[in-house]
Amino acid sequence: MLKPLGNRVVLDISEKEEVSKSGIILTESAKEKPTQGAVVAVGPGRLTDDGSRVAPEVKEGDTVVFAQYAGTEVKDGETTYLILTEDEILAVIQ
Repeated sequence: MLKPLGNRVVLDISEKEEVSKSGIILTESAKEKPTQGAVVAVGPGRLTDDGSRVAPEVKEGDTVVFAQYAGTEVKDGETTYLILTEDEILAVIQ
């Protein structure tokens, strides 16, 4: 498992096979890049100038929305993870 550092967050963005309304299975090139993911790991938070830590606002298990081209994708077997900073997360879905 990945352990994020600082104010980074690891998201599970693995997608299920997508099928169009007419039943056609979409290829990777025809799909849009995902903008939602489940938080699977959270770093300890960012450091301020005085050396104190600011706790992250998201927690493991949250489902979040992020910018379409944010972060760095990492594959582990069939699972695709996205590592991004907490600042790149736009919202938490409740």
